[in-house]
Amino acid sequence: MPIPVVITIFADKSFTFEMKQPPMSFFIKKAAGLKSGSQTPGKGNSVGKLSSAQVREIAEKKMKDLNADTVESAMRMVEGSARSMGVEVVG
Repeated sequence: MPIPVVITIFADKSFTFEMKQPPMSFFIKKAAGLKSGSQTPGKGNSVGKLSSAQVREIAEKKMKDLNADTVESAMRMVEGSARSMGVEVVG
């Protein structure tokens, strides 16, 4: 599972690091059972499907890292990412 890390180094040679959630594409591919997204997204042929329950679960996991106030707005962000990967959202 890929985990992004933000490392900040200060002038006094101290540092901080912050671990974030895995990328949204990782969660989408895992939920849809895919190895990669579509080669031609938006051309009519989807490579997988996600239910609205799966979209809500992904949105709740990524809520901390997203710029969203509500779960519904985070769900719309997940749906947009899924569409750009060629994954169809059902329900």
